[in-house]
Amino acid sequence: MADLAEVLRLAAAGVFPPVDGGWERVPPWRDGVEAVVALTGHAFLAVADDVDDAALAALRPDGLGGAHDPRLVTALAAGGWVDSLDVLLAATGGGRPAEESRLVAREDLSAHPRAVAARALRGEVRVVGRPGADPSLVTVGAGVAGLTELGAEVVAGTDGARLVADVVASLPAGSPVLAAVAPGNARSLRSFLRAGFRPVGSVQVYRPARRR
Repeated sequence: MADLAEVLRLAAAGVFPPVDGGWERVPPWRDGVEAVVALTGHAFLAVADDVDDAALAALRPDGLGGAHDPRLVTALAAGGWVDSLDVLLAATGGGRPAEESRLVAREDLSAHPRAVAARALRGEVRVVGRPGADPSLVTVGAGVAGLTELGAEVVAGTDGARLVADVVASLPAGSPVLAAVAPGNARSLRSFLRAGFRPVGSVQVYRPARRR
């Protein structure tokens, strides 16, 4: 069984799986959260073991777009919550000393809807931002494949790219950093790209309502 975290670490470095139209099953990285992750020509389905291999294959996933077929995700979610199909982006931590990061913990924003949504899908979520009254924030947590994943909520007129770039620079040197952004959220997508993120694939997360 593939190690999705290692696959994404390599993708962040520009090394991708074979473009063979294939798909692989991987274990979910968080209880109650599953996902379809697709890279160019190859897909990974993070599905709990209450769905057997035959049932999964019967949904006819493939690495050429079929793994993101809405009918497949709907069947696996079984009436549960399904997130949007997002662009999966990757960057690399810079290892900048904490005292140079210009960031602070923003516990005053821990109840922000962005932070609440992050905690529903990711582990060990913390909220960081600029000191003072600026309400812009970045969530940092264990997300896709257990790797560090960021989410951002930036007030209009604020340099979101600089805030995200400073967060990435503060993370351990060489570590992969992910972000999932809805393709229609053009402002956020541009900010992450300007902050040094690169597209590596797509991801759709869901919380299944199957009886286990």
